[in-house]
Amino acid sequence: MSERGAERQAGVRVKLWDGPVRFVHWALVVLIAFSWWSSEDHLNWHRWSGYAIIGLVLFRIWWGFAGGDAARFSSFVKGPRAIAAYARTLPRRDLAVTPGHNPLGALSVIAILIVLVVQVTLGLFAVDIDAFEAGPLSYLVSFETGRRISEWHELNFRILQGLVVLHVLTIAFYAVWKRTNLLGPMITGRRELPSDPGLAGAPWWRFVVGVVLAAGAAWLLSKGLRL
Repeated sequence: MSERGAERQAGVRVKLWDGPVRFVHWALVVLIAFSWWSSEDHLNWHRWSGYAIIGLVLFRIWWGFAGGDAARFSSFVKGPRAIAAYARTLPRRDLAVTPGHNPLGALSVIAILIVLVVQVTLGLFAVDIDAFEAGPLSYLVSFETGRRISEWHELNFRILQGLVVLHVLTIAFYAVWKRTNLLGPMITGRRELPSDPGLAGAPWWRFVVGVVLAAGAAWLLSKGLRL
């Protein structure tokens, strides 16, 4: 019997990713692609897409502290020693059984969140070449600074693209080499593991608080911090 077959017989199907984590993940996939498409000829849509991304990123940061066990940064962000130890397991073709993000995957998650924060922040101050289109906080900087920020906004998106490509390649690596499906659980929320890690969820009121805070902050920023 193959190792994978043995795992399927002995393993249990557990709830891993909650609804908020999955929604934020796939909404960001759609909105990042949409923002890229709309960045040239549909700047009004591009701007609204950016506001939506702000809300999603702020919520994910909140959920990283207030969400369920799998969503919390404290459950998957590890130190250099743990990262190095996990990296040494990559050449082996054994199944990846870490519940949630592994220590290397955590670096990818944090990097993408940081780059997204930088991206939307730059967009708030960016100014178009003819000053016809500008971010809601562009009034706080000069035209020259706004144009420079716009260039940084474009450069930072190239970094984001690189991280997205790396993310996709990693999923392919785990599917082919590690024989581990990382994509399915992000769709269904469930994954087969050797044993139930007992991951706890989060109470509904934390979700509501996070949505209100993130949506309120995104709305306030869209208004240029002016009520």
